[in-house]
Amino acid sequence: MTSQPKEADFPITFTNDTAIVQVPVRLSVIEAVAFKQTCQDLILTHESLKRVAIAFTQTTFMDSSGLGALISSYRTAQTKQVEFTLFDTTPQVMAVLKLTGLDGVLPIETNLEKLPVTSQKLDEVLPETHPSIKSWMKRIIDIVGAIVGLVITGILFIPIAIAIYLDDPGPILFAQTRCGWMGKQFRMWKFRSMCVDAEAKKAELIAQNRVKGAFFKIDNDPRVTRVGRFLRRTSLDELPQFWNVLIGEMSLVGTRPPTPDEVSSYEVPEWQRLDVKPGMTGEWQVSGRSSIRSFEDVIRLDLQYQQNWTLVYDLKLILRTITILFNKNSGAV
Repeated sequence: MTSQPKEADFPITFTNDTAIVQVPVRLSVIEAVAFKQTCQDLILTHESLKRVAIAFTQTTFMDSSGLGALISSYRTAQTKQVEFTLFDTTPQVMAVLKLTGLDGVLPIETNLEKLPVTSQKLDEVLPETHPSIKSWMKRIIDIVGAIVGLVITGILFIPIAIAIYLDDPGPILFAQTRCGWMGKQFRMWKFRSMCVDAEAKKAELIAQNRVKGAFFKIDNDPRVTRVGRFLRRTSLDELPQFWNVLIGEMSLVGTRPPTPDEVSSYEVPEWQRLDVKPGMTGEWQVSGRSSIRSFEDVIRLDLQYQQNWTLVYDLKLILRTITILFNKNSGAV
């Protein structure tokens, strides 16, 4: 037996042990907060509920916050052993899911999907979460800057590589998984500034974390090598990231690229920082990144960048970055 839709921000229809939640045309930060609350209320208060089906029949826009609400609701359903599925997904929704790889994580009823999105059509239906995303001038600046940066990296590579290896034998480059636009994961490159088993030792140092919130930083990190301290103080360790910029995973200027562990602890509104590409520099860098001790401050700076963004603003941040590169308080700690 089917009931009438429930009066709520998201119309809900109950059929036996299934709740069908209808998503509106947009699923951005305001709608996403309500969506997460709606799903949590359903899953946590209806003990007989076996399945929650999310209907994307009308949805033509979903940004990072929408993805965050979707993932959070899916995890809540898993804790209660409630089936959580998506259906009737529009091309716009499928494009976002494919971009982030979530089409292979979130259960989707394929028999009710719209026509599949081909790689050729993907860019046409992806959301414009921020004006900078489809700015061809910003992309040109990124490409030119990345080429110049890679030339400089090539010139400095041999002396830096020798110094790293003599100080602590092992790989010269270090790759770490970070989250880019819309949370899509990529490998971010750096010159190695820590001992080779730094990631394994991180768990031993968690208790010393000096930052409030969703990222990790400690003073006088014992994993950092002597050469690594110099590379970090001068930001030379970040030169290989020009490759990430060249291939479009990052931008010269943007928000701080978070790790998947950080993103997994985000609340829905905090996903907004993923609406732009991460940058080699940005407000967080020129505002003294080594002195930032609160995740709320990182969020504030990232949103400030998004609100103030123009091409001129990007160029000003690049110039400010260049002027403080050798400031002892500008590098990472």
